[in-house]
Amino acid sequence: MPAAATLPLFWSPDPKSSATDTYTGFRGTFTLTSAATVEFKLFGAAWFSGWVDGEWFCEGPARYPHAFPEYQTFTAKLAPGRHTLALLVNHIGISTRILEPINPFVSCEAVVNETAIPVAWKCMHFTAYASAVRRVNPQLGFIEWCDTRQLPDAWQSADFDDTAWHEPVAVTRPLGQLQPLAIANPRSIEHPLQPIGSGRLTETFGYERDDIPARFFLRDLAPAALPPQGSWRRYDLGRVRLMRPRFVLDLPAGTVVEFAYCEALVNGRVSPWITLSAGDSCNLDHYVARGGPQEFSPITPRGGRFLEVHIFAPEAQVKFLHEVVVERAYYGEAGGSLRTGDTLLDRIWSVGVETHRACAEDAITDNPTRERGQWAGDVVTVGMDIAATAFSDLRLCRRSLVHCAQCAREDGLVAGLCPGGAAYLTTYAAQWINACVHYWELTGDRNLLVEMLSHAERNLAAFAAQTTADGIKDELGWGFVDWGYVRNPGPSDMGVNLHYFAALQGMIRWCNELGLADRSTHFAEVAGTLQALIARYFANELTQGGDAWTRIGYHRAALGLRLGFFDAAQSSQGREFLRVHMLRCFPNNAASPRLSDPAANNPQLITPYFGHYAMPELIEHGGMDFVLDQYRTCWGWSLGDGRTTWLEVFDTRWSHCHQWAGCPTWQLSRYLLGLTPRFDRGALHYDLSLATGSLPAAQGTCPIPGRDEVIKISWMKSGDSIHYTLQAPIPLTLRLSAKLGGKTITVDRDYTAAWPVDDCM
Repeated sequence: MPAAATLPLFWSPDPKSSATDTYTGFRGTFTLTSAATVEFKLFGAAWFSGWVDGEWFCEGPARYPHAFPEYQTFTAKLAPGRHTLALLVNHIGISTRILEPINPFVSCEAVVNETAIPVAWKCMHFTAYASAVRRVNPQLGFIEWCDTRQLPDAWQSADFDDTAWHEPVAVTRPLGQLQPLAIANPRSIEHPLQPIGSGRLTETFGYERDDIPARFFLRDLAPAALPPQGSWRRYDLGRVRLMRPRFVLDLPAGTVVEFAYCEALVNGRVSPWITLSAGDSCNLDHYVARGGPQEFSPITPRGGRFLEVHIFAPEAQVKFLHEVVVERAYYGEAGGSLRTGDTLLDRIWSVGVETHRACAEDAITDNPTRERGQWAGDVVTVGMDIAATAFSDLRLCRRSLVHCAQCAREDGLVAGLCPGGAAYLTTYAAQWINACVHYWELTGDRNLLVEMLSHAERNLAAFAAQTTADGIKDELGWGFVDWGYVRNPGPSDMGVNLHYFAALQGMIRWCNELGLADRSTHFAEVAGTLQALIARYFANELTQGGDAWTRIGYHRAALGLRLGFFDAAQSSQGREFLRVHMLRCFPNNAASPRLSDPAANNPQLITPYFGHYAMPELIEHGGMDFVLDQYRTCWGWSLGDGRTTWLEVFDTRWSHCHQWAGCPTWQLSRYLLGLTPRFDRGALHYDLSLATGSLPAAQGTCPIPGRDEVIKISWMKSGDSIHYTLQAPIPLTLRLSAKLGGKTITVDRDYTAAWPVDDCM
């Protein structure tokens, strides 16, 4: 682990700067005697944007638990002379999905050649921003409501006169030992815009702050009976993004400018409400122009695919000089790829990657619009495998696993949501165990198991403390198995118990790897008791007669099959039940129940998320063609109406950008290209097994974890044989499946083989 750092914390002496939802400007000036690359170590309690000599430069902070803070490092190549780092800090002062509130502070150190250089700081509370006008929603902070005429002109530039500003004061805060950020800084990617619609507008509703999003949505965008009061433009960003509009507009002084954002148009309009926010929402920002050419941009990123700007000035006096959005995203272009010759399957693969990119910033999040929340379920299941399929940098996954442990409950249960708005889910806590083991498999990072061992032990101790002869008590935490899931009758949820059993199996592997034989034996005994309990549940259902599999249900059947609870005949019946169940559910069956909202539980439902568990059971037992048809039908339905990121569930009334719905991406890559990383066995070790269905050919690339390189793979069927080619930039070790010969071989960059088609179906 890198050495800890000690950075000075400071804040404004003006008490108004510490109120809820306030904005404070900081200017740090310094002089260079020669050209140099300056490293700025930046850290804070709330969101900031930074400029060097008037040019936008950085944003942050990266989310962190207070006991485990991390600073970011940004670099700038600067000429000799006087320079200024300007920071605009929005102290939110309330809990959000991203951070828990703490008394405000900023921390910055400028370093040249490993030596700190003196920086003179000044600060000023900005009254131009109205405080706490409306929250974006209960999960996030506040909208921006700013009269830019009250902002000091060009205050970010090096030659601005800040002599009237205050000097910050040193502060202390209850923080743990400061460490450098364990991931790369998120990228800022600029996307030029072209409007997809424009026109004139007229106000139709209420006072300015009566109902801000309703006032925006109710404006007449094609006025006929009333005189126009301004103009509007609408933009399609291509997919849902976490972004900030950055517009340069030439406007009369006093012009009102509003940006609104949404994931999907409502009757052709941008709707500034966020679905399933569990409270009021307002996804827009409001500015008053100072006059003349001026940049308008919120400092806090917003989520959405569609952007609409409303401008209240005579159309002839409005000039658009620059229209872009700046996306906040961790990943650039994917290293992984897949081409099958099936246009829809290839698109489904790509949408999974793009949705994952949209949900990756300083964490893998559930959604860039509604929450930006780091839910464990988005990493410990689908997210980690999509990341490994598409990208070589898996540090976001590691950081999430560590955050879950750092934010554990007092009884040891690791967090299911953190660091802001912490929540605790039994299933996510169980899945966290196997996710740590899987990260080791994908990367070879055994140190994670060492670092997380005590957390894993305490996590499972929390389960043990809430276990009875009937299984896990519901009181342990939220037993989330899936949206729409219907719990079995009885004192304990067998879906939760199945996840707990899987965690115990993972913990046995964990302990064996670290040479902890006594702990492995202990967890094997606990697993044996739980296994007997679950087996009795399944046996009781199967011996009662009638429609036993329907009583067991889709979720418990899939998990039971995955964990080996059935004999061969029962397993065959169970997989047939999964197939029949899927075909009875929407989108396969248009007349079946719909998952209209989180409370619409029904046994006749499927979700894209649970395909992570159900589909491999079918693929690995000769069902690839059935699964490919499910991808085409169900995920193909999700792409209707021009959608370019995944719906959270198979219903349009939920989020329109949820990466955990993208299991086809990792499954298509793993089963069609054949490679599964097994770096737990050694560096560059892979399992090789194919399940191609009736596809005639495929090709693609697999990124190598931790390296900026890929493995190229292609295969083609000819007659009764499949011809497979692999090209690697470095030697690999492959362990072939039993059907492919069962050998372990070393591949020196190039490998070709031919196998019977029947062994690769």
